[in-house]
Amino acid sequence: MKKYLAELIGTFWLVLGGCGSAVLAAAFPELGIGFAGVALAFGLTVLTMAFAIGHISGCHLNPAVSFGLWAGGRFPAKDLAPYVIAQVIGAVAAGAVLYVIASGQAGWQAGGFATNGYDALSPGKYSMMAVLVCEVVMTAVFLFVIMGATDKRAPAGFAPIAIGLCLTLIHLVSIPVSNTSVNPARSTGVALFAQTGAVGQLWLFWLAPIVGGIIGAVVYKMVATNED
Repeated sequence: MKKYLAELIGTFWLVLGGCGSAVLAAAFPELGIGFAGVALAFGLTVLTMAFAIGHISGCHLNPAVSFGLWAGGRFPAKDLAPYVIAQVIGAVAAGAVLYVIASGQAGWQAGGFATNGYDALSPGKYSMMAVLVCEVVMTAVFLFVIMGATDKRAPAGFAPIAIGLCLTLIHLVSIPVSNTSVNPARSTGVALFAQTGAVGQLWLFWLAPIVGGIIGAVVYKMVATNED
């Protein structure tokens, strides 16, 4: 149970820190964090939690990561469901806390509430196909980096930095496209509190990251096999 609780807490921090930076700080232009600040915030949540709970649960914080590591032979199938459930609970709890904090401002409206979307719900009004491709590819690269950074042959102790910076870069590229998911739990945790049709588009932000995560992990396994 300790590793499931660690995943719940870690995912809570990812959503509260990452989405919180978008909902609370990015709403004020004078603070100057913009897309870059939000991207960095997401990277920092993963980096800090990887050091805090990586030795307990592996610090997945993301159903797509759990599925990818399973496909890459690094994670047992029996733990998939408990991990995903813990991650979603943590994400929804963070969304609720963020909603309570944000709604304490006079005149505040939830609006998109840092949700992900395509077409009218995409920050740049990108099509469903563009968002689908972006989410699959970005998550595939994310898992490729995770697999490589945590490989037993990689420099010890540096994996959280590589993974956190990779997630930051992913956000810098894809925030205008989909508001960056690459994480079904993160998408679900805030969609439930938005005042848009984000819940109706959640299917894409479950399907694409999980497919992408599996692809990235399998490709890394193929690339690394001859070196094992």
